[in-house]
Amino acid sequence: MKTIRVNTSKPYDVLIERGSIKSCGKYIADIAKSRRAAIITDDVVEKLYGDTVKKSLTENGFGCTMFSFPNGEASKSLAVLSDIYDFLCESSITRNDIIIALGGGVVGDITGFAAATFLRGVEFVQIPTTLLAQIDSSVGGKTAIDLKCGKNLAGAFKQPALVICDSDTLKTLSPDILADGMAEAIKYGMIRDEKLFRLIAEHDLGNVHEVMDEIVYTCIDIKRAVVENDEFDRGERMILNFGHTIGHAIEGYHNYVNYTHGKGVAAGMCIITRRFAENLSERLEKCVRAYGLPIDSEASMAELLPFCSKDKKRESNNINFIVCEKIGEAEIRKASVAEFNKMMEES
Repeated sequence: MKTIRVNTSKPYDVLIERGSIKSCGKYIADIAKSRRAAIITDDVVEKLYGDTVKKSLTENGFGCTMFSFPNGEASKSLAVLSDIYDFLCESSITRNDIIIALGGGVVGDITGFAAATFLRGVEFVQIPTTLLAQIDSSVGGKTAIDLKCGKNLAGAFKQPALVICDSDTLKTLSPDILADGMAEAIKYGMIRDEKLFRLIAEHDLGNVHEVMDEIVYTCIDIKRAVVENDEFDRGERMILNFGHTIGHAIEGYHNYVNYTHGKGVAAGMCIITRRFAENLSERLEKCVRAYGLPIDSEASMAELLPFCSKDKKRESNNINFIVCEKIGEAEIRKASVAEFNKMMEES
């Protein structure tokens, strides 16, 4: 087992071990105050791992209940959040108990937000089962739901008490969902680690599992370092949004249906790089294509820009965006919304 300690205002461990989902109850028992747990998952992950997690928890003395909702970004909503609150009430969850997020990024985001706000805060554990969730959304304490006017616009910072990453769960992912996570892995290489980028670029969707353990560990360690320096996203942590300003706009254009977050980020990275670091475009686009990800959007820039102006990275009349002029180095840039729109329309 590999352990990464995340030293935020509330420190916690990220455990990385193949097969660890079968032993999750033992690890959770080590940090839990009580032996009552509420598992929140989606209908796809419940069928794959619901019984395994419940069995491990029960064997370690936990009484547990489970709530699942329909898989997909559309469930990261106020309506499903309300259902989760009702479930927690019906399960008699108290502030001494534990909430477990079992699933991908959507599950982790909405469960974390529920944990941050139910009873003004209940401890929660992340058991991420997708690559995107393992290397990105499960670490760092950002939780959120989507609103009609934009993605992740209602949220809270809530660090987990523990993160359990089992690389074996990635073997059950469809090629599309695996590619979704690889977009975020490519992002980590672009912003902080050229060696990681080269490793990813030397593989493709067919053989990347050969180096998956190294990719998962490296990406999490990069995020650890960034989050420790800027827990509440006021400075350096913004570099983690490389590709996201345009990416979220593309997702919004598609109404968050049939277009994944990873696809949006991949296209967003390529679009912003063509505009501000054209010398890197060919190298980035070749890597992105190797994982079956898009390098552009079917929507025009004029159709995407209204979504950018609603992005959570906007500050008053300014918008922050990230540029990589060299692989492994990221720069935070700021422009007025009007200036940003003009620059992007000219690209």
